[in-house]
Amino acid sequence: MNRNRLALALLALLLLSLGGPARAASARGSQWPTWRGPEGNGTSPATGLVSSWSKAGEGLIWRDDWTGRSTPVVVAGRVCANGRRGEGIDRQEAVACWDAGSGEKLWERRFNVYHTTVPWSRVGWAHITADPETGYLYAQGVGGLFQCLDSRDGSTVWSKSFLEEYGFMEGYGGRTQTATIDEDRLVISFSNTSWGKLARPLHRYFAFDKRTGELIWVSSPAPSQADKNTQSTPAVAVVGGRRLLIAGNGGGGIYAIEARTGKPVWSFQLSKRGINTSVVVDGETVYVAHSEENVDKPEMGRVVAIDATGSGDVTRTHERWRSPVSSGFSTPALYKGRLYVVDNSANLHVLDAASGAQIGEELSLGTVGKASPVIADGKIYVTEVNGKFHIVNIGDEGLAIIDSEQLTMPEGRHAEIYGSPAIAYGRIYFTTEEGIYCLGKEDQPWPPAAGGEPSAAALEEPPVAAGAAVATVVVRPAEVLLRPGETAEFSVESFDAIGRSLGVRPVTSWATGAGLAGTVEDGRLTVAPDVAFQTGMVEAKVGEVSGKARVRVVADPPYSDDFESYEAGTRPPYFLGYISRFGVVDLDGNKVIAKGPSPVKIHRHHTLLGKPTDTGYTIQADLMGVKTGRKVPDMGLINSGYTLDMMVAYQQVQIRSWGAELRMADQVPLQWIADTWYTVKLRVDVQEGKALVRGKVWPKGEPEPAAWTISVEDPHPIASGSPGLYGYSPSPIYYDNLKVTPNR
Repeated sequence: MNRNRLALALLALLLLSLGGPARAASARGSQWPTWRGPEGNGTSPATGLVSSWSKAGEGLIWRDDWTGRSTPVVVAGRVCANGRRGEGIDRQEAVACWDAGSGEKLWERRFNVYHTTVPWSRVGWAHITADPETGYLYAQGVGGLFQCLDSRDGSTVWSKSFLEEYGFMEGYGGRTQTATIDEDRLVISFSNTSWGKLARPLHRYFAFDKRTGELIWVSSPAPSQADKNTQSTPAVAVVGGRRLLIAGNGGGGIYAIEARTGKPVWSFQLSKRGINTSVVVDGETVYVAHSEENVDKPEMGRVVAIDATGSGDVTRTHERWRSPVSSGFSTPALYKGRLYVVDNSANLHVLDAASGAQIGEELSLGTVGKASPVIADGKIYVTEVNGKFHIVNIGDEGLAIIDSEQLTMPEGRHAEIYGSPAIAYGRIYFTTEEGIYCLGKEDQPWPPAAGGEPSAAALEEPPVAAGAAVATVVVRPAEVLLRPGETAEFSVESFDAIGRSLGVRPVTSWATGAGLAGTVEDGRLTVAPDVAFQTGMVEAKVGEVSGKARVRVVADPPYSDDFESYEAGTRPPYFLGYISRFGVVDLDGNKVIAKGPSPVKIHRHHTLLGKPTDTGYTIQADLMGVKTGRKVPDMGLINSGYTLDMMVAYQQVQIRSWGAELRMADQVPLQWIADTWYTVKLRVDVQEGKALVRGKVWPKGEPEPAAWTISVEDPHPIASGSPGLYGYSPSPIYYDNLKVTPNR
C-alpha cells in the first residue's frame, strides 16, 4: 500500500470512529485539498456533474453569505474558505468551514489585519490549503499572519507572524502566497528582508513542519527581485529520481529546488517582472504562462514548455516550445494532451501540450481573466471576474459554452469572482464576493456511495543506493528566536546527491559561528545570559559536509539603547527587516539611527526590534525629521501592531493599525518644527477584551506632559507584537535614545 493510500485508510478509520454523516463521507469521496486539485493540474476524474444551474434553484444545492476571492478546499466532509467579514471598525480577515453536504456553517474565525497597506477589497487573496492526513488548514493573511487551524473546530494548532519573525514584505497589490503540502512539509514562499544573509530583499521559499510549524529550511534561488507581490504556488514533481518543488518567482524566473532540502537545482528566466501563475507539471515537462515583458523580445507574455531535466541556468537550453498567448494570472489546466489557458482578456485558448500549437478558435468568456479553469466530466468550469460562472463543453467540434450564470450584488453591480471551482463528492464549490455556492444534482445521494473518486497517485522515487554519500545536511529548526540564557534543541538529517533522505547520520561536530556567544553540545544550544541582543549560527558537520541554523537573541523589556556602542555604517543586531534603510550614523558627535530617502523612491518602511509575543509594554524614542526643499517626512514608533505616526505634512499625529483602511485610527493636530528633536512615547494596554493605545509627543528636553497627546480604543485588540521604528523618508529621519519598558 503506498503512502497516500495508507494515509487515506487511516483517515477513514478515524473519521468513521468519530461518527456523523459528513465525516464518514470524507473517507469515501474525493477531496479537493489544494486550489488546483489533488493532481495539481486543475482536473478532476469526477463524472455526473451538473451541466447547468441557476441561482433560482436548478442545480443549486446550497448557498451561504460569504465574501471571498479565492478557491475553497474540501477535506473530511467540510468545505473551507477564507475571505473578509465585518464593516467599519469590525473589518477583519476570516476563515470558515461548512458541512459539504448541507451547507451548515460549522465554525468561523476572524483575524485582525495590521502592518499592511493592502486594501479591504483584496483581503483574502491567497487560497487556503488543506492536509487530508491531519485535517489541518493553512491560511496566509495579507499582513503576514499565517495560521494552521484544525478544520474540525477552527482551533489554532500553530501560527506564525511572518512579518515579525522573518521580515515578510507586503504591498498594496495584496497578492499573497498559497502553501503547498509535501510529505511532512508545508512550503510557502514570500518576499522578505530579515537579517544576516537573508537581509537582502528576495522572494524566498520556506519549508515548515506541517504539524508543529518548526522551520526546516529556507531557499533563496533567485539572484534579484522585480516584484514583492506575486502568487505562484509551488508544484511537487519527481524528475530524474529527484523530488522537486517548481514555482514562479518574484524575480521573473521559474525555479526548481530540492523538496526536502531547499537546494536549488535549475532556473529558467521567463519575464522581467514577477510570475503570478503556477506551473503545471506533466512527467518531465513544466508548463507556465505569464503576461509581463519577456526577457528576450519586447512583446508581453507567453506560454512556455520547459524540459525539467536540466541543472543550473536552463533558459537557453531547455525550452521545448513557446506560444504567444499572454496569461498573467490564470494557471493553465492540462487535460488529455491539451493545455487550456485563459488570457488576461478572458479568452479561453486550447494549446497542444506536445507542440504548443493552438487548436481551434479561442472562446470569449467575458472581459477580465483572473481565475483558473477546472476540467471534469468532459466540461470546463471557469469563472470570470465580472460575476460570470461558465460551463464549457469540450467537444469534437471545439469549445462551446453550454451554461452561464451572472452573479450580482444586492445593489445590482456584478459580484467579483477571482477563485476557481473546487470539485469533490460529485459537487462543485466556489466562492464569490456575494456568497459561497455548492452545485450538484438534487437526486444525487448524500453521503456519496462507497468507492468515490480515486485520489492522486503517489510520486514514485527510486530507492536510495546502499552506501550513498552525504551531500547535504539540514539542521532543524533552521532558525530560532531566543531570550538571553535560553536553550534550543537541534536535530540533523542527511541527504544524498539528489536530495533523498539518508536519515540520521552521526554528527562529527557541533559549533557556534558568526559571533554567536553561547555553547552547543550534542545539538543543545545555550546562548549567553549576559548578551541582550545578538545573532549568529549553529553549525553541525556530518563528515566534511556541514549544515547551519540561524539564531537571533532578543531580550525581554526593559531595555534601552543610545546606539553609541555601534560603528557608523552598521546596524544593531536585533533590528529585523530593511537592513539598508535603518543604520547607525554619526550626527553632531552622537550616534543615532538614520533613515534617508530611498534610491528607488519607495520611502515607507519599518524595522522591528523585538518578538511577536511581546505584550504589555511602552516604547519611547527621540525623533527628528529634516525638511529638504518642500519635502518633509512622516515618522513614528510601533507597539504590538499599532503605529504612532507624526504626519508632518498634515501637522497631525495619528494612531493606526491598518494603513490602507484606518480601521480603528484616530488623529489629532500636532505642530511640528523641522530639524527639531521630539520625544515620542507609545503605550498599549490590552484589558477587558479591548486595547487602549495612547501616545505622547513633546519637545526633547522639556518635562513630559501629564496628559496623553492621543488616545484610541480598539474593540478588536492586537494582543501582542514587536516594538519597532517607522518612517516615510523623502527627506531624512533620525532616531535616538530608544527605551522599551514593561507597563506597570
